[in-house]
Amino acid sequence: MKKKNISKHRILILGASGYIGNVLYKELGPYFKTFGTYRTSKKVFESNKQFLHYNVEEDDVYEILEATKPSIIISAIRGDFNAQTIAHQHVAEYALEYGSKIIFLSSANVFDAYSKYPSYELDKTLSHSIYGHFKIKIENMLLRLPKKQVAILRLPMVFGNQCPRIMEMRDYISTNESVEIFPNLIMNVTLDHKVTQQIHYIINREKFGIFHLGSTDLVHHDEFVKQILQIISHEKVLLKHVYTTNDDRYLAVLPKFNKLPKHLQITSDKVLEALKK
Repeated sequence: MKKKNISKHRILILGASGYIGNVLYKELGPYFKTFGTYRTSKKVFESNKQFLHYNVEEDDVYEILEATKPSIIISAIRGDFNAQTIAHQHVAEYALEYGSKIIFLSSANVFDAYSKYPSYELDKTLSHSIYGHFKIKIENMLLRLPKKQVAILRLPMVFGNQCPRIMEMRDYISTNESVEIFPNLIMNVTLDHKVTQQIHYIINREKFGIFHLGSTDLVHHDEFVKQILQIISHEKVLLKHVYTTNDDRYLAVLPKFNKLPKHLQITSDKVLEALKK
């Protein structure tokens, strides 16, 4: 089928009202014609002409695609996994017809069945979790598209001052509940604003393929969370130690082939520094 031309860099962010989606919208909005979807009605989204209401369980994503005619579709959406699968099938069909590029925010959980080593871009995916299975399913669907039309970004735990994990910790502290820590979990981390800068670079340089966007170093979950708690609270915080295994378990995504420039890489210390601001 002959590909139809679309004006360059019209960007649609599916899930732009969510945490990462919204940080991404603010990063890209000044530079590109950027549209976003929101699910829950809020005046800030309703009054923004670039935002369209979209409920993945009820609405057809094709209508959003037809209305915005994106050359780049960024999927940062959440919701029912079956509904998301259908939506991504429609996005893939649209991309194939119009030559659009898809940037899919995936997760380190696509490797959560492997625990003895960190994971690299070309390692085989295997998951024991429903969430990991779902991300693998979408990845495999998109990887059948022409190579240059797909970028899969596997993210570790993402932090930022307003991130859900930090907000949840603050809630637990205020209600005197325990914060869970996993002493045997070795992982890497990243910062919301660093992820958006990395995506901006991937768009500008027309990069494609699989990217692992975690910190260049590894941390133990319990030690890292304790450091965060020291930053966000001066009180003694209750901790709940969760042991899923007796041995150290890795859930880390490290780059080997698709490395980004030095200024776009990040360490766990830089994540902590940003949380102090």
